[in-house]
Amino acid sequence: MNKFNDLYDFIDFARSNRKYPENTANGLKSALKIFEKELNIDELNSVGLIEDNIDEIFVNTVTNNKDKGIGSLNTYKARFLKVIHDYQRYGIDPSKIQGWSTKLHKTISAKPIKKDIPDKSQDKVQTALSDRTNTPVHKIELSLRDDVKSIITIPKDISAKELKMIKTILDSLITEE
Repeated sequence: MNKFNDLYDFIDFARSNRKYPENTANGLKSALKIFEKELNIDELNSVGLIEDNIDEIFVNTVTNNKDKGIGSLNTYKARFLKVIHDYQRYGIDPSKIQGWSTKLHKTISAKPIKKDIPDKSQDKVQTALSDRTNTPVHKIELSLRDDVKSIITIPKDISAKELKMIKTILDSLITEE
């Protein structure tokens, strides 16, 4: 049976097979530790049950971690779900790890830009392929304010589930003004 503790072993296995860098593996383990406190006995004994109950588990995690921001907790949730999905794909049958091709890191950032010359094209969404060859991604640059832009890089073959996860994370960043 696939138990929660198998996820820790899977992270170590993936790291030793160069599927997770050291810092990624540590971040994933941190996410497991935060959510582990909220799991009941049945969930600790079934990874599938955790995935089925993730919304309820997340609500309990938020309630019991009021000292952490919702954006941070959403990041932990995304990491937690990533481990579960990777485990289900490559951890249950370890021979499948050979077929695991690692992807480039997706980045979402907002950073100030210098604005020397007014550029009306900044108001338009710009979509371009990645600067790296053989990396099928869309790069979207948005001008948020005069001095701030956001760059979003997403894979061309992103699934609806992955988009939903990104949307949830972005929605969690909303602050009332």
